[in-house]
Amino acid sequence: MWWAALLSSDPARYSALSPTDGTQALALWALQFTPRVALVDEAVVMEVGASLRLFGGARRLAGRVRSEAAPLGVDRIAWAPNSLAALALARAGQPWSAGRLQTLPLASLSAARPHAAALARMGCRTLGALDQLPRPGVARRFGQALLDALDRLFGRAPESHVWITPPERFDARMELMHRVDAAPALLSGARRLLWQMAGWLAARHAGITACTLHWAHDAMRSRGAGEGGQLVLRTAEPTRDVDYLCRLLAEHLDHVQLAAPVGDLRLEAGDTVALPARPASWLPGEAGEGEPLSRALERIAARLGEERVRRPELREDHRPEWMCAWRHALPLDRAAAGVLAPSMHAMPQPGFLRPEPLRLAVRGNRPCYQGELQLLLGPQRLESGWWDGDHTAPAQRLALRDYWLALSEQAGLLWVFQTRLAAEPAWFLHGHFA
Repeated sequence: MWWAALLSSDPARYSALSPTDGTQALALWALQFTPRVALVDEAVVMEVGASLRLFGGARRLAGRVRSEAAPLGVDRIAWAPNSLAALALARAGQPWSAGRLQTLPLASLSAARPHAAALARMGCRTLGALDQLPRPGVARRFGQALLDALDRLFGRAPESHVWITPPERFDARMELMHRVDAAPALLSGARRLLWQMAGWLAARHAGITACTLHWAHDAMRSRGAGEGGQLVLRTAEPTRDVDYLCRLLAEHLDHVQLAAPVGDLRLEAGDTVALPARPASWLPGEAGEGEPLSRALERIAARLGEERVRRPELREDHRPEWMCAWRHALPLDRAAAGVLAPSMHAMPQPGFLRPEPLRLAVRGNRPCYQGELQLLLGPQRLESGWWDGDHTAPAQRLALRDYWLALSEQAGLLWVFQTRLAAEPAWFLHGHFA
């Protein structure tokens, strides 16, 4: 489990209302990475352990969070195994490493801040030194809450958070850092609002076809200038691509004349449309989407080498282990790829075949696998492969088997067979049912 803490040196600059509103807006943006986002003091923390694989690993996710959070006013990001550790590292501007928490100053932990002066007079100036003090004395002089915070910081106690939930509608406001006289200059502030909206849309797995940018004129405007203006941005298809929306907004702002300087922006999302999830894969999508399959295979083979790009080929064979083979993906032979192998319909087929059948022990004429097996259905006789060469050769493929559906108290449903070729019949485990 990994946590990230996002911290701005001046949260108030992100919102005209209060620093809390700024962190709320940042939390909405963070929802695109994980649904587990919470507010802790002046920071936003998010648990991303379950999202690492989705975003290509810890390094790639960290790079994306850092690059996209910078335009939102975030200048300190830290990663750690728990939220308090990530927040303490972000406050100190330190990266995570084993033993780093021990060296952080007391001000890095919220619960220790009110007692920092008293602890300093005792010669205790770091979190590691505080953790070494006798616990009964610390609880008596500074309260049990400080010890509880230390336990959570060092991972000795669990944490609990109230997760942020995305609102039903997106409507965000911000105050510009300076008054703007030209409409194209509004794009810089609007970009931050668009990043917030993108995070909100990602959390809802949706896109928009329209959004409205409102601006409010400065209080020192002339009487005829009015309260402000607005611009409706429409797209041909549902989207949450910030770069695309910024380019489209820039084109529209080039044709806008401001009646007075602008000091306040507000972005309101229109109707949302659910976007289908698209797998992050090299393979093409459904028919008619993306590049053709043949071009995708050519590109992948060029990157990885032709020997490493293979596709399954179904064969006309009753023996389960020979129903499928692997061949080079190129050239793509659609006629061969469409060959269907016969299946044995008399019995259910397992979802998982073992690479090699496993010989089973026999007790009282009954096969055993994690206990004695109960034969439920069968036999289904298979006689195939006599044409594959010399029966005396070690690699002969003759199969004379009786297949059974068996039940194990520990392993569940199994697919087993009994050989009829040898002088003494033997039992083998060949497949498992999901």
